[in-house]
This record gives sequence, C-alpha cells and structure tokens, in this order.
Amino acid sequence: MQEQLLTEPALSRVPSWVPEAAVHYLAHIESGASIRALARRSGRHASTVLRQIRACETRRDDLLVDHALRRLGGMVGTAARPGSPRSEALMTPSTSQGATGEDETTTLSAARLRREARRVLRRLCETGARLAVAAEMDKAVVVRDSGAGHPVRTAVVDRDVAEAMALKEWIACDNPGRISRYHVTARGRAALGALLAEEENAASGLRAAAAVTFDGAAAGGDPASGTRRARFAPGDTPLAALARRRDKDGKRFLDPDLVSAGERLREDFELAQMAPRMAQNWDHFLVHAGEAAGPVDGPGFGAEAARARLICALRELGPGLGDVALRCCCYLEGLETAEKKMGWSARSGKIVLRIALSRLRRHYERLGERAGMIG
Repeated sequence: MQEQLLTEPALSRVPSWVPEAAVHYLAHIESGASIRALARRSGRHASTVLRQIRACETRRDDLLVDHALRRLGGMVGTAARPGSPRSEALMTPSTSQGATGEDETTTLSAARLRREARRVLRRLCETGARLAVAAEMDKAVVVRDSGAGHPVRTAVVDRDVAEAMALKEWIACDNPGRISRYHVTARGRAALGALLAEEENAASGLRAAAAVTFDGAAAGGDPASGTRRARFAPGDTPLAALARRRDKDGKRFLDPDLVSAGERLREDFELAQMAPRMAQNWDHFLVHAGEAAGPVDGPGFGAEAARARLICALRELGPGLGDVALRCCCYLEGLETAEKKMGWSARSGKIVLRIALSRLRRHYERLGERAGMIG
C-alpha cells in the first residue's frame, strides 16, 4: 500500500507518450519505487524492469534524453512522497487537464507531439538532414546539405518536442559535442509512416489502421526496432518527387533553381511559425496579402522577418498561384490532394505549380540579397 501511494499520484502526471522504460526509470529514481512494485504494476518480470532502468541510465549521456528525463523528473520528484505538499497537489486534479488527463498548459501532449513529429520527422527523412541542438539553445533546427557547401535550415523545433523524439528513440546522436547533431532512426521512420497513414485515414474519414501504431510497431515488423514495410517514401516532398520526373526528351520537369525557390519559401514558412502574433490560418493571407505586409527592406532575422518575407512572396503570387505554392511547398500536400481541395481538374496542379515557382524565382532574383535564405 505504501509503494502504491508512492508511485501512483506521481506517475499519473507523466504524459501518455512517455515510453514504459522511462516511466519505470522515473518512478524508481525520482519516487523511490521498488523494482518489484513496478514489475507487479506493469505485469512484467522484475529483471525486465531492471534492464529498462539500466538502459535509461545509460542513455543519459545523450543531451536531449538527459534533459527530457530532468524535465519529466520534476513531475515525479522526491517531493512527491506521501504527506508532502507536492504529493497533496498531485492528488488534486488539475483544472487544465484535458480528456486524456494530461496538463495541456505545462506538459507536451500526445496530440501536439503527433502534430510536430509529422512535420519534423518528414524533414529529417530528407537526404543529408540533421537536427542540430546545443545545451544553451531553447530551440533545435533541422538543417540539410544543399550541395553548395552550406547547410539549409528547413525546420525549427521546440526543445521539448526534440527531447520527446530523442526519448522515444525516433532520433539519435552518434557524436555528441558542443552542438549535437541527430539523425532519424528506423524507429523514427516507422513512426512517421504510422503518423502519415493516420493523417491520411483521418482525412478520408477512415479510422487509423490497427496494424500500425503511434510508436512505430506494426504487424509483420520488428517491434524492437520499429521497422515495417513502408507503403511510401516518407521523406519525399512534392517538389522532390516532381524534380525527379522527366519529359519525353529527358529534361527535368522542375529545374534545380525552381526547387530552390520552393525551398526558400518553405524555410520562411517554418521560421514564421515562431512569430508570437502568428495566425495559424495562412489561407487568410492569400486573400489579404495586399495589405498584410510592406516591402522587404532587409534580410532580417527571426520569425517576424520571415513572416514579412513570406507574406511578400504570397502577395507577389496572388490567389491561385499562391494557393498551390503554399500547399505543395509549405504544407507539403501532394498534388492530387491540392487539386481536390481547390477543385481543379486532374493533372493540372503540376503545371500551375511550375508557373508559380517560376514567378517565385523571379521574385527572389529581383529581391536579391534582401531576401536571402537564413541557412
């Protein structure tokens, strides 16, 4: 009874996305729960729980994993023992808890992790992409080798999201240092496939496939590594797929400079998400882009400068061209999906997208260094 009082109130505060091994580690190290009590609670053998705890302790050399465990440890710390003020606070339901029991205001919810993981893991699946983070940074960034000798920033990630992905072993770092660089793992690729399938099923009105789980395990795959037979290449973007296509004369459908223009638009879109007054409905700016932002006076840094550059580009494209560029370059929607949402005829989207990218390229050439890529 004493051990139950020791662990249950504290563990109820741990988000649902935290792996079982990390939950057992936190309960044992932070709350003092015995290994046998945790084994009875989870229905596992005591030796299995012991191996989980030792594995988590070994992983604390990883910067993001260590910070994730420190962050979660604050919820189940030694102050949560019976009779302490923290224990009484943990026993009282939080007014900000949602239906899942998670505190949406102070913890990373599973819904937000799903949403962010779809975006970030897709970037990391691109060739040469790495997630870079330093101990003193409150954000992490995804950079990709552009082939021109300098990296291109393709995403900005909140620190708690990066920590969660490392804790779930979706990303891993081979050479820790002052700036640690993480790559996507097989478990991360499998998780991305599950998340994209879940999103696709939700969009078509179907339930998520039972054979694929949020943690990357799938029927017929290896639950330990999270591998499964993929239905599609999760690292593909609409621009990357079109760039590989060739016409009957062997010429590429999209020239590299057109792809670069689309990537530049996407970079500003990613950076603009960090703006404090950022509205999430970008479609609104396609209608009101004319008065939404003034001219770009300088390259600028930060979310507000990226927001101004993005709205300037959308204003240049206008409705129609701006719609397809926003959906395919920024939202990463497939051409078929974009055509259906905008009511266009089949196979017309790629032609309109190429026209939009051509105008976007001229727009960036005209601005020159004033709208250069941050990366």
